[in-house]
Amino acid sequence: MAVFLTEEWIQSFQDKLNTDSQYAEIAKNWEGDIFMIINPGGNLEEPVVVYFDLWHGKCRQAFFVKEGSDQQAALTLKGEYDNYLRILLGELHPMQALLTRKLNVQGNMGLLMRNVPTVLDFVRCAQEVTELPG
Repeated sequence: MAVFLTEEWIQSFQDKLNTDSQYAEIAKNWEGDIFMIINPGGNLEEPVVVYFDLWHGKCRQAFFVKEGSDQQAALTLKGEYDNYLRILLGELHPMQALLTRKLNVQGNMGLLMRNVPTVLDFVRCAQEVTELPG
């Protein structure tokens, strides 16, 4: 377990995605990268952007995106820090978060909607490696 939004968390999450056989099977057809934009709230004072390069059940890269980057991604998930925490705690279902706009999505919605099980398993992997800040 690693504290959410630390370098250790990103590495633990990437390692989990690359070693989890369930995720590998469910995400075997996924081709697309993701930005997670976490807006301030709770203990978070500044926005944080995390990039995941996901390809056929593996995470090729994961890192914090520096301000001013012009990098593009197939999907961008944007939401408040507290909503991300609720998802990680299992208090808010990821699809409910999307439908109620607690998480906003930009980019390839077809990719997302064709791959709901992959998205849900991505969240499961995050939940399994995440320690929430105390």
